[in-house]
Amino acid sequence: MRPFFVMSLLFGLAFGQTASLCAPSEYTIHVEKRECAYCLAINTTICAGFCMTRDSNGKKLLLKSALSQNVCTYKEMLYQTALIPGCPHHAVPYYSYPVALSCKCGKCNTDYSDCVRERVRTNYCTKPQKLCTV
Repeated sequence: MRPFFVMSLLFGLAFGQTASLCAPSEYTIHVEKRECAYCLAINTTICAGFCMTRDSNGKKLLLKSALSQNVCTYKEMLYQTALIPGCPHHAVPYYSYPVALSCKCGKCNTDYSDCVRERVRTNYCTKPQKLCTV
């Protein structure tokens, strides 16, 4: 029984990266514009979850390739556009948002992600709410 346990442990350590829990997750975005009468609650999917990382206290002793700081990020995504109700004719009533189709553990792409830290924002409506399910 002991050799089986040791082999299982080694297998888990060697292939732990493939068992990362990074996947599309349901998320609600609340969008409102000052000119518009309503707040729009949009149901979408974002990438969220855990990715294995390797970081060492001895960074100066190791090659950069030995260090890994992966995040859960988009592998495939598309953009949807929603119409915010109650906007006057002079206001642009459209809002575009990403929809995660699949996710991966990888380097953070600053073209479409905030890679530094999570912004402190409130995700609620201050105006009457309309639900958008696209």
